Amino acid sequence: MRRNVAAALTLLALVALAGCNAPIDGEGRPDPVFDRIGWENGHWYDDPIRVSADDGLNEREREVVVARAMARIEHLRGKEFRRSVPVEVISRQEYSERYGGGGGRDRFDDQLYEALLLVGENSSTADDRGQALDASVQGFYSTRGGEIVLVSDSATPTVDRSTLVHELVHALQHQQLSLGVATETQDARRAQLSVIEGEANNLQTMYADRCGETWDCIDRPTRQGSGGGGNGDLNLGLFLTIYAPYATGPEFVEAIRDRGGWAAVDALYEQFPRSTEQVIHPEAYPDERPEAVTVADRSTDEWNRYDRDPPGDRAGEAAIYAMLWANGAVDVQGRAVYDYESRYSAGWAGDRIVPYRNGDRGGYVWASRWDTTADAREFVRAYRAILGSRASQRPARNVYVLPESDEFGDAFRVTRDGRRVRIVNGPTVGALDRIGGDE
Repeated sequence: MRRNVAAALTLLALVALAGCNAPIDGEGRPDPVFDRIGWENGHWYDDPIRVSADDGLNEREREVVVARAMARIEHLRGKEFRRSVPVEVISRQEYSERYGGGGGRDRFDDQLYEALLLVGENSSTADDRGQALDASVQGFYSTRGGEIVLVSDSATPTVDRSTLVHELVHALQHQQLSLGVATETQDARRAQLSVIEGEANNLQTMYADRCGETWDCIDRPTRQGSGGGGNGDLNLGLFLTIYAPYATGPEFVEAIRDRGGWAAVDALYEQFPRSTEQVIHPEAYPDERPEAVTVADRSTDEWNRYDRDPPGDRAGEAAIYAMLWANGAVDVQGRAVYDYESRYSAGWAGDRIVPYRNGDRGGYVWASRWDTTADAREFVRAYRAILGSRASQRPARNVYVLPESDEFGDAFRVTRDGRRVRIVNGPTVGALDRIGGDE
């Protein structure tokens, strides 16, 4: 018995000695016998490293930087990476070819964002979205490969510390929590992304706050522009819908963390917010769910809905705010544009946009419901003001006709019944009844 115990102790001592190698840089604490929170691939979270980022990072330098960043994220979040996260470097041209957002028109999406007065009839939502992403992306986490992809035209790219930390958080989420699931509406997907991106932004800020104070950090590279050219032609309204999770998510996640710490944040991945309204107004989570809004099909035979079940899609409060801002209806009055709050979009309770088509022609019915009659009245006032400032004809009290020269040159009928608002769009005034029925 004593011999077995002695043998076991000798074996443990040998294992411990084998694990006590000094880090690559010859500094810091010994390596632990087993992986643990705050240590990754030979580096503790508070280890110094001898890496110069001025001339970019070669593959070995990237491995060192990534390992220490992973250890620091573990230390901040209290969760362990289950496996290493490789880094691939591709050129911006290769990114555009492999991951670019363009590549053909989606008429359903085009009609959806036309209803939001964000993408005109002669534009493509896919192309505008692709331009917004291609011009700004520096790196991203690929769930397919479980790797970080850096976009750079240099084989030894300068690595933006914030980009690296942000994408490593996504890797940790992928390994330990969730990166969300397919949802019925774009609004619900933006709400999911607000949790995912909000946590990543929060940890990115927590990391940065310790740099130069308690942690030694590599310098951030000097910005040389986005790499994708200027943003003079960028669709800023559409970009505002894309950016919503990054802007509203951090405050939402912070509010939930204030309620119950990281355990409450973990629970978000089991019950994501259902709408961007809950994200913009954290007090609405989890109880204030969006109301189900349906659109009765009153169209004649020549006008057909797109084959989706349920029909159409939900815009949500963040996208409605983007529409109002892009069309000059929101006066932020000193507040940040990215607050996503306005008197005209607050009070949203639910909505549904149902696109229709007749050959090459399109139209839609957009029904929305609001918390109160006053909220519905505020939205209608702002929406009608947008149409009224651009209309060339007003054939009826609730009907607006925009000229063909306008990128949204169609006919619109806007009605309100208590808390419910109904907008019908078609290429001509006569088409309004054939798409949305007689009102």
